Amino acid sequence: MAEIVNLRRARKAKEKAEKEKTAEANRIAHGTPKTLRKLSDARKDKAEQRLSGHRLEKSRSVGESRSDNKRDDN
Repeated sequence: MAEIVNLRRARKAKEKAEKEKTAEANRIAHGTPKTLRKLSDARKDKAEQRLSGHRLEKSRSVGESRSDNKRDDN
């Protein structure tokens, strides 16, 4: 015979698990000291600058080609 399940309790347990998941993410985001957050941000910025500094040329927008940059002013 199948086990009887109280739907109200199942719903509340599901909501509690979702809230716990959100709380864990908040603890990670807001629980780090200010110095560690700044250090992490600085490392991220430095990595982005280094990557952009090694680019060969600027990226073009969609639909733009090299021939669009040249003009014939005859």
